[in-house]
Amino acid sequence: MTRGGCPVSARLFAQEPHGSWSSLLCVGLKGRLGWEWGTRVLECLCRKDSRTPPPCSRSPQPRGLHRPTRLPTPVAATAQVQPEVEELEPAPTGPGQQVADKHELGRLQYSLDYDFQSGQLLVGILQAMGLAALDLGGSSDPYVRVYLLPDKRRRYETKVHRQTLNPHFGETFAFKVPYVELGGRVLVMAVYDFDRFSRNDAIGEVRVPMSSVDLGRPVQAWRELQAAPREEEKLGDICFSLRYVPTAGKLTVIVLEAKNLKKMDVGGLSDPYVKVHLLQGGKKVRKKKTTIKKNTLNPYYNEAFSFEVPCDQVQKVQVELTVLDYDKLGKNEAIGRVAVGAAAGGAGLRHWADMLANPRRPIAQWHSLRPPDRVRLLPAP
Repeated sequence: MTRGGCPVSARLFAQEPHGSWSSLLCVGLKGRLGWEWGTRVLECLCRKDSRTPPPCSRSPQPRGLHRPTRLPTPVAATAQVQPEVEELEPAPTGPGQQVADKHELGRLQYSLDYDFQSGQLLVGILQAMGLAALDLGGSSDPYVRVYLLPDKRRRYETKVHRQTLNPHFGETFAFKVPYVELGGRVLVMAVYDFDRFSRNDAIGEVRVPMSSVDLGRPVQAWRELQAAPREEEKLGDICFSLRYVPTAGKLTVIVLEAKNLKKMDVGGLSDPYVKVHLLQGGKKVRKKKTTIKKNTLNPYYNEAFSFEVPCDQVQKVQVELTVLDYDKLGKNEAIGRVAVGAAAGGAGLRHWADMLANPRRPIAQWHSLRPPDRVRLLPAP
């Protein structure tokens, strides 16, 4: 520091061979900022007293330049940039943070016992703690659904407990299963939030492979709820047969029946009919449709449709069946769709292959309907 209190090291400029550091600084500032601005900055730097100079924002500044500030040391810069802890946003959730998310779903206490005399598995749903709040009021109306995979049709449900995140159930359910078959089963205890006016929401579930449980004595345990896999909405099933006669080049599709169709009307029913399309190269070339069956979710048709398909083209065509709900006043809504053919894949490909392997014979098969926008046929080779 110089004796005059100027915050610039004179030693740095004393080594310059072409004049004093002040003249050099003036020339440099004049060349970059203009004479008037360079002179004012020099006065600020070489002020004789140690008082804080007036803010430079009052001085006329060239357009596009910011008010000059004193350059902080590296330590000071770190202190200024470092945010407060409260201002930090939470880091994105990754695999390492999934454990915390699981705890937020809650815990379930259950018991298991096997009655060898009656051949029954006794499942006790005891209580739950710290369940996730799914209602707007910050609570839930939980109940537990219990079943043994792979059989989901036989299931039990506890009573609904209103507005609580720590319900005490205390209910026991019996599954009649031979002990020798129990090892291949998986016990599922799924906790739901009951909603009277919409679909019940899954809070979480506990899955227990029975092969990992020692049923020589009663078991009682707590388990963390895991996120339940999202169940695909059931749209229903359709049964139809395929028959191909190579000598005549004739393909016959018989729409037999459908069952468990999705409810589309306000009254809880539907008015279903089926459209049958013949596609070639991904384009619809022929169209047929069944009659409309009123007020039913399990329609029976038994209606046949024939298409002319030469033998050399049979591997290049596909058949698409779409189940629709007829609406007298509005637009007919598609319930679901099924595709069969060489480019269909899955059950559609197997059905098509069975038809070709058994010429002149009708081959019937059930197919599960899929959402209309998810059925995509690739161009056949």
